[in-house]
Amino acid sequence: CPGVLAPKSSSVAMPPPADIVKVAIEWPGAFPKLMEIDQKKPLSSIIKEVCDGWSLANHDQFALQHADSSNFYITEKNRNEIKNGAILRLTTSPAQNAQQLHERIQSSSMDAKLEALKDLANYSRDVTFAQEFINLDGISLLTQMVESGTERYQKLQKIMKPCFGDMLSFTLTAFVELMDHGIVSWDTFSVAFIKKIASYVNKFASDISILQRSLAILESMVLNSHDLYQKVAQEITIGQLIPHLQGTDQEIQTYTIAVINALFLKAPDDKRQEMANILAQKQLRSIILTHVIRAQRAINNEMAHQLYVLQVLTFNLLEDRMMTKMDPQDQAQRDIIFELRRIAFDAESEPNNSSGSIEKRKSMYTRDYKKLGFI
Repeated sequence: CPGVLAPKSSSVAMPPPADIVKVAIEWPGAFPKLMEIDQKKPLSSIIKEVCDGWSLANHDQFALQHADSSNFYITEKNRNEIKNGAILRLTTSPAQNAQQLHERIQSSSMDAKLEALKDLANYSRDVTFAQEFINLDGISLLTQMVESGTERYQKLQKIMKPCFGDMLSFTLTAFVELMDHGIVSWDTFSVAFIKKIASYVNKFASDISILQRSLAILESMVLNSHDLYQKVAQEITIGQLIPHLQGTDQEIQTYTIAVINALFLKAPDDKRQEMANILAQKQLRSIILTHVIRAQRAINNEMAHQLYVLQVLTFNLLEDRMMTKMDPQDQAQRDIIFELRRIAFDAESEPNNSSGSIEKRKSMYTRDYKKLGFI
């Protein structure tokens, strides 16, 4: 149409292709490399391209990971989560990293061992790394370290107690992180390992990190394996758990109630009432009121959930009594129910008003009993 100007093509900014992601990639000792990643290309081709840019051979021994606090590896499954402007890092492959850490945590040098366990605790959060480390029978190595650790490093405990505490804390952290991925069954652990973890609940009560991880492991054992429930129930008592509710650390209190709930939940029916009686004897309700609910701090969501679970489990014990039919021939039971109705509806009803017919009062009483939940 004459008089209408079409825009110049050079002034129109074309949107970038949907499959192209612009990122920065780091490599120790080198300037970050800005590049475009084509999400349609195999990840191995992209890693080779990055390695070639820095003249690195054996590109199959390298991988990309997020350069944030997570350090999670980038895989074909999660690569679509990479955003424009992301900072990535070229690093050793998960298999290589797992092999190196597997060797490092067995070092005879305490400093090297400690540093390796710290790295393992961090990397174990990543399922890609976890799978590689587990493939090397890494879980068994950690459990052996826990089982033999106390005896092997008795001298170390006296000379370098903080170092031993940190080593144990990182070992348990790595174990928890690895098991949380659901790759390994909980049914594979020995009684010696369970005894050791249970002993830490008392032995390292002052070490928050070790206590927290020990409680977390016990909870998972009970919830995930019937056999382990029985073994844990033999090793840990309510009396040993109660003192941890009387402290000031809400996370420890939460994990403690979680263990109590797990033991309650997995206990056979005939044992639950027995356990409830023990909790009553130990004044659990009073302790929770004093040290948790009325403490000078807000209750977080996880604590609120665990308290709700405990409440439900406790109320469920009353279900049989609640559903028990009354005996119409038992005058004592009848009197109790009559009194209950009077207390509940005394203000609404007019007991001294004899003007109503018997049928009307019967109808009113029937309505009242229904409100109270009776049939």
